Amino acid sequence: MSLTPTSLDSFKCRKTLTVGAKTYEYFSLPDAEQNGLPGISKLPYSLKVLLENLLRHEDGRSVTKAQILGMVEWLKTKTSQQEIAYRPARVLLQDFTGVPCVVDLAAMRDAMKEMGGDPSKINPLVPVDLVIDHSVQVDHFGTADAFKKNVDIEYERNKERYEFLRWGGSAFNNFQVVPPGTGICHQVNLEYLAQTVWTKPGKGPLEQAFPDTCVGTDSHTTMVNGLAVLGWGVGGIEAEAAMLGQPVAMVIPEVIGFRLKGRLKEGITATDLVLTCTQILRKRGVVEKFVEYFGDGLDHLSLEDRATIANMAPEYGATCGFFPVDADTIKYLKATGRKADRVALVEAYAKAQGMWREAGHEPVYTDILELDISTVEPSLAGPKRPQDRVLLKDAKAGFAKELPNISKGATLGKQVKVDGHDYSLGHGDVVIAAITSCTNTSNPSVLIAAGLVARNARAKGLKTKPWVKTSFAPGSQVVTDYIAKANLQDDLDGMGFYLTGYGCTVCIGNTGPLPEHVSKAIYDGDLVAAAVLSGNRNFEGRVHAEVKANYLASPPLVVAYAITGTMNLDLSTEPLGKGSDGQDVYLRDIWPTSAEIAEIVRATVTPDTFAHRYSDVFKGDDKWQGMGKARASLTYGWNSVSTYVANPPYFDGITMEPKPVSDIINARVLGMFGDSITTDHISPAGSIKKDGPAGTYLIERQVRPNDFNSYGARRGNHEVMMRGTFANIRIKNMMMGGKEGGNTFHVPTGKEKSIYDAAMQYKADGTPLVIFGGKEYGTGSSRDWAAKGTALLGVKAVICQSFERIHRSNLVGMGVLPLVFKDNASALSLDLKGGEIINILGLEQLKPRQEVIVEITYADGTTKNVPTLCRIDTEDEMSYYRHGGILQYVLRGLAKAA
Repeated sequence: MSLTPTSLDSFKCRKTLTVGAKTYEYFSLPDAEQNGLPGISKLPYSLKVLLENLLRHEDGRSVTKAQILGMVEWLKTKTSQQEIAYRPARVLLQDFTGVPCVVDLAAMRDAMKEMGGDPSKINPLVPVDLVIDHSVQVDHFGTADAFKKNVDIEYERNKERYEFLRWGGSAFNNFQVVPPGTGICHQVNLEYLAQTVWTKPGKGPLEQAFPDTCVGTDSHTTMVNGLAVLGWGVGGIEAEAAMLGQPVAMVIPEVIGFRLKGRLKEGITATDLVLTCTQILRKRGVVEKFVEYFGDGLDHLSLEDRATIANMAPEYGATCGFFPVDADTIKYLKATGRKADRVALVEAYAKAQGMWREAGHEPVYTDILELDISTVEPSLAGPKRPQDRVLLKDAKAGFAKELPNISKGATLGKQVKVDGHDYSLGHGDVVIAAITSCTNTSNPSVLIAAGLVARNARAKGLKTKPWVKTSFAPGSQVVTDYIAKANLQDDLDGMGFYLTGYGCTVCIGNTGPLPEHVSKAIYDGDLVAAAVLSGNRNFEGRVHAEVKANYLASPPLVVAYAITGTMNLDLSTEPLGKGSDGQDVYLRDIWPTSAEIAEIVRATVTPDTFAHRYSDVFKGDDKWQGMGKARASLTYGWNSVSTYVANPPYFDGITMEPKPVSDIINARVLGMFGDSITTDHISPAGSIKKDGPAGTYLIERQVRPNDFNSYGARRGNHEVMMRGTFANIRIKNMMMGGKEGGNTFHVPTGKEKSIYDAAMQYKADGTPLVIFGGKEYGTGSSRDWAAKGTALLGVKAVICQSFERIHRSNLVGMGVLPLVFKDNASALSLDLKGGEIINILGLEQLKPRQEVIVEITYADGTTKNVPTLCRIDTEDEMSYYRHGGILQYVLRGLAKAA
């Protein structure tokens, strides 16, 4: 299981690079071009990163010479069907999605001990950083002590999870935990963790240098693309595979080149630019594609502006939004306090590899889009999707047009008196104004602009409306340092934007409750209230359950809308209000100039601030230091009564050698599903219903419904999560005649049960289970628990017409056999009802993509042999399946190596 480079180096490109007093080993792309890879200097920069990765890991098995040559073929067609095995340099976790990864590592240590091995051998094999940033909520706001109160509540709510993560941070090598109250994982990644060029011990005495790459368990991992670090979001199983040294399977992607030219006009923000890019790219269609930015316009975009654009790659649908290394990359690395020798290596390496952005060099792209950024105008996006850009001057009319679509029959003008207060609320009134999220709080220019708008508004005598819940949740402590250094925090406080927390808040729905009187007015009047936030997502119901219209905007516009308190105002022409002198005040009166912003940024955003804040970033506050001291041990002391963290059963009874794969005999059907069943349908998500299996489990353990929290917060407890698998209220099991909800028939008794309860009864009887699906089974975002829950319910195979690529891979990673009907067959054409007995034959000698016979015995006793295609696609995947899953495969490998 060693990660020591073993490249076959078929293209004779292993060589050395001396930078200063140090010499590094690296895999030279120019040399590879001369030795069998013609034309690769014309590849997009992002594909050069992938190509280097393949050259460095060529082993003849997971990475072959043919796969590497696929990059040359890509240049001819600008597309590819070649699957490759990509190994990122490191993994980034946030706390919600990271907890299950750490749970599995802890369980592997227990299993290693049971097998008689050394549990200290179980560690991530690549560097892993977990940043606790998804758990703080805006329960308190608008007061000087809001931050402290919110942090206190955060620790109280998450005590069990935090104790566990605190243990993990001290127990594992190659694993670091950034404590609560530090910042958002993407901003910490950009400002500190990322290095642009990574190094590690090489095959010989020299360190090896290669591009910094990462995968993360948050879709906005793409933000680091602005720093020329190739990274994107993956599901938990892919993240676990990567941190255990296994490759991420992917097809060489198409790359859409996005040429930027010109420069932003006076008064236009990076937020306006990214909302424009999002609209253009979403219209073009870039799902599963790389987007790479190039052109002279990059000369006029700061690194932080680029990161803002890269951050929203999930919103425009791309895998990543990549910017190559150039002088601004170097400038940012220096400005954020990176070490001088690393900065020198980045420049030397990028130039040696042809990864440095050169004026006039235009790579080959699948397609090219173009934007003159001087045409960008002030913008918002909403009321429901990030790609629905609306010009600031059209926002008022846009809301009026959308109102009847949001709430049938609603019309402007309706007012509801707010109990106990001297104001009323109507449709379109802004009840949430939040400076939040990684997208914009990584960018000093828009945050300084927000502070200046607050200062100028305050000087004019303007105030925020009393019904607006204001919050300020920056992405790192560096932000509050430079805001304070610029003497702007008092002005933000004066407009209600007190610090409420460091982390993802309103953008992920951690908005906290609205004031009771505001909430009551919205309910009583069935009002379409609005939120304005500087985030990246505004889907209906995401920001707050009671707020139906949500707009993305720059931080200075968030302050402006807090002042107006309504969307029913044209900020481009109408006054925000009257100043203390009785005169109308317009947005233009308080909007800062670009030169003013730039001058303050230069004076306040300095390397010493970053060096200070990140000098001891893993230490945490006194609360963090005091957690989990009693559990500082090699293996975790599981708390049997914990409903947040539990030891999963993946390794129960594991032996050094796996049992031979055998046929699946006398299986029953747990569920039959139609086309486009998504991982959101399958995976536990959202609130926990008290009358469902998970709610019943919690109540039996004396957890009150008010304390259920969410499935997301309880991802470390398999008992909760498996009870929520296939429990979505909108899922349709065709065995139930089209009725919605996570139920099925337990065929032997004929009784209707929840899918979980039926699965447990089958398990008690020793009956294996299968699931049938239609086309595109498992589509949507990667969800680790969609595969984990399926396996824990006792499902041995999923048989469908087609799979979404990542979910198929995840099923294999959990030891579940994916089969695809051949000859256009389907559950419908086979007249399946769900009462059949299923035998899956010929598995003893199973090979990748082999034909597998599924023998179906119908209720009347007749049988039919149905050919299917085994969608275990590679030898690596077959190894995972033979071992019962990727975790078991890795564990046995480490045990033998020890």
